[in-house]
Amino acid sequence: MNSKRDYPRKLRVGAQLHAELAMLLRGQLADPRIGGVTLTAVDVSPDLRNARVLVSSLDDDQTLADAVKVLNHAAGRLRTELSRRLSLRRIPELRFAADVALRQADRVSALLQQALREDADHPQADAVDDTKTVDE
Repeated sequence: MNSKRDYPRKLRVGAQLHAELAMLLRGQLADPRIGGVTLTAVDVSPDLRNARVLVSSLDDDQTLADAVKVLNHAAGRLRTELSRRLSLRRIPELRFAADVALRQADRVSALLQQALREDADHPQADAVDDTKTVDE
């Protein structure tokens, strides 16, 4: 059983890019606008020419949008540094995008918690009796 066949090249390159970019963001970029940014995923195209890098932040939406803008502006510099660190024939073009899935999940969770609290505060006065049938 060949482990490389079980783990396609696209996924291996994505994992390498994810690890290296995480280190670069912590150590190489000194811009304070990307301080709270976390890399959540790297999706590499099948031809390995493009990579979509998803980032998230605990800050507000505008701060995340600013961070994405800064990262896209620094993509060329990051790509150059990746070419020094990785032994790939071609380093994919980097495109950063905001990952809002966690933020949306938090919002849904907060809404559910709020609905549960409101239901607990206002119990229904007339509980429906399920034991009665239509024929009675």
